[in-house]
Amino acid sequence: MRNIVTFRAGKFTVAVTALLALAGGFVGVNAAAARQPSAAVTGETYVIGTDTTFAPFEYREDGELTGIDMDLIRDIAENQGFSVEIKSLGFDAALQALQSNQVDGVIAGMSITDERELIFDFSDPYFDSGVQMAVAEDNTEITGYSDLDGETVVAKRGSEGETFANSIKDEYHFTVKALADSATMYDDVKAGNSVAVFDDYPVLAYGINQNNGLKSVTEKEQGSSYGFAVNKGQNPELLAAFNTGLAELKSGGEYQDILDKYLDAPATSNDTSFFGLLSDSLPALMKGLGLTLLATGLSILIALVLGVMFGFFKVSESRVLRGIASAYVSIFRGTPLLVQAFFFYFGLPQLTGQSIDVLTAGVLTLSLNAGAYMTEIVRGGIQSVDPGQTEAGRSLGLGYATTMRRVVLPQAVKIMTPSFINQFVMTLKDTSLLAVIGFAELTYQGQQIYASNFRTGETLLIVAALYFIVINLLTMLSNKLDKRFNK
Repeated sequence: MRNIVTFRAGKFTVAVTALLALAGGFVGVNAAAARQPSAAVTGETYVIGTDTTFAPFEYREDGELTGIDMDLIRDIAENQGFSVEIKSLGFDAALQALQSNQVDGVIAGMSITDERELIFDFSDPYFDSGVQMAVAEDNTEITGYSDLDGETVVAKRGSEGETFANSIKDEYHFTVKALADSATMYDDVKAGNSVAVFDDYPVLAYGINQNNGLKSVTEKEQGSSYGFAVNKGQNPELLAAFNTGLAELKSGGEYQDILDKYLDAPATSNDTSFFGLLSDSLPALMKGLGLTLLATGLSILIALVLGVMFGFFKVSESRVLRGIASAYVSIFRGTPLLVQAFFFYFGLPQLTGQSIDVLTAGVLTLSLNAGAYMTEIVRGGIQSVDPGQTEAGRSLGLGYATTMRRVVLPQAVKIMTPSFINQFVMTLKDTSLLAVIGFAELTYQGQQIYASNFRTGETLLIVAALYFIVINLLTMLSNKLDKRFNK
């Protein structure tokens, strides 16, 4: 009997040992499988939208986009075997780009809220946020929320700071103003337009460390968590790969290394001279200037064709052609250029299902808008020529087309040239509005620079000087050509 019991116990021990070994094998296999890149995303390239001015999560350093979010998404992409193309658009524009399927996902220090979860699918949280209040360095009157009675504070639109400020504004009787980016908010406080700013604590701490002219006066308030977002029901494989990659970065220690790199000992500002700032900024600004001139040149060429065509339509004897030209001019002169830019970059892809790159959207906006004004320039130039000139040409036996080409147009061109030059200058300046859709022209590059160094006034002075120099040089060139060909 004892031998039987011993035998059965031995069998049981062997069985248990075998099961444990088998389970261990399965665990090893599953662990190894978890470390393998997801087959669904391997080799794929995803377009990721992000903010422009949310250091230390995303900002530019030596012209390159860097920060916690950027390191995370790039390391996760490498870990999971896919590639990413980053589009630095601004927070609002990034969300609009996601909804119009211009980008596949957004990582921009974006708080996970109930309202947003109705529109987007979020990843597992990758950072636990919090909110602090700061005031100007020389402000000794505001030391807490109770000092805000009757005052105006500022917060970033759509941020955790705005949500928290709105949650306590009735209790402490203050007004909340929302702006687009951190650098603008800080300047608003330093200018005295707002007495305090509510911002995410790592962003605020980074700015203070960069000598942004503020000081924090409250403890950190617990906030929401940040997440990576995709459109509701779309790109589930990308979301799953992000979660898997995030978990592996955390388990391997790379995640903490990224946080330590930007949060534990953020770099302090060297407070360089103006000429040091100029030297550091010029490469990025010249790149932006090149894109400004490219967009302007393409837009003016297309606008000139449109202006001539619709200008002739406007003076045509055909009521249909006059009606088409009048409708075109009314639409594009009667709506703001900024609305047109948003429509072509965000609205049109939603209506057609076809994405449009930012240069195409920008040139489309500028050319159609400038073309409407050039239409009126052409119409006015032609109608400014004495009608007797046309009658004289016809009396000599010239046809309508010949009379226009040989008699009317040479005189009309001289009348139109100054207006064409003015429209060229206006179109060049209008390119600055394309910064809101992420077109990396001169103004956009300036925003990127002062977003990281918080030297807004000096940076904008350099940007304005570049516009001034280029516009005046082009105007002088245009005037010389005018004098040469229109003597």
